[in-house]
Amino acid sequence: MTVGTKMHQTLVGLEGAMANLKSFALETEDKTAKQMFAQYSNQLESICQGLKQRINYIEQQEPQYKVFQNMTQPQQQLQQQTTQQQTTQQQLQQSKNKTK
Repeated sequence: MTVGTKMHQTLVGLEGAMANLKSFALETEDKTAKQMFAQYSNQLESICQGLKQRINYIEQQEPQYKVFQNMTQPQQQLQQQTTQQQTTQQQLQQSKNKTK
């Protein structure tokens, strides 16, 4: 397994964890837990951005580490699905709050 593949796998794992934390923040009603999950999610988002920058740099400097485009497409699809789920959860939460 190449360095590029390992870095992309790490990034996908971190993005998955970030999505889970965002989901937990939306699902919980405990304000302290909500803030904690949101804070952790923001920290992971920052880490992901840094890792993406490093991946881009490495792929520019060392083309042999570049992972095929079809590897990033499933990652983009997962990210779109996660965004759609979060939007749906936010809408459900808003409708619950309106009925209270």
